[in-house]
Amino acid sequence: MKSRSAHFESSQTTVRGSSGATVQHMKVAHALGWFSIALGIGQLVAPRAVARMAGVDTRTGVVRLYGLRELACGVGILTSRNPASFLWARVGGDAIDLGTLATGSRRNEKNRRRALTAAANVACVAALDVYAANGLGKAASAASAAQAVADYSDRSGFPRAPAQMRGAALADFEMPRDMCTPTLLQSFTRKARRVMGERLRAGGTMLPS
Repeated sequence: MKSRSAHFESSQTTVRGSSGATVQHMKVAHALGWFSIALGIGQLVAPRAVARMAGVDTRTGVVRLYGLRELACGVGILTSRNPASFLWARVGGDAIDLGTLATGSRRNEKNRRRALTAAANVACVAALDVYAANGLGKAASAASAAQAVADYSDRSGFPRAPAQMRGAALADFEMPRDMCTPTLLQSFTRKARRVMGERLRAGGTMLPS
């Protein structure tokens, strides 16, 4: 039982210690979700302009398909309690985008520079995707482990039968020193108790006359 308690306390410390980092990961994830939605709308509405800015010669249908992917990931990130899976989906999409930029750049220097710039931007966003997905995934695993350790549904709460436990706490109980009446005041308290007892026996009240 001690080992399980120690494991539980260790898990709780890990969860609490990572809570600040988890908040940061969630903020990054939400920012990536809005970015994904904005990019997806742009790819759906103006696929030719997006392809031209990226310096690639890609069919509009393919660009719109990428836009649908971005929208799905963005909505999933913003609506999920643990968006790590959608962030990993974004990482896969980033890899596809990098492949498209590498193979679909137009055959002139200007567009190759555009494709190189777009690839650098995609790589930076991919790094943020991995950062947020990894952090949120670890936090979810730690929370699941702590919840599993904290399951006491199979316990009664008593190490022994209730009849054996009754009065056991008083068997070796000693009044702590700081809870006792100070020595200098003990004579006054004994006198006060004696006076109160006499009044009660006489049928009076405990209040002073």
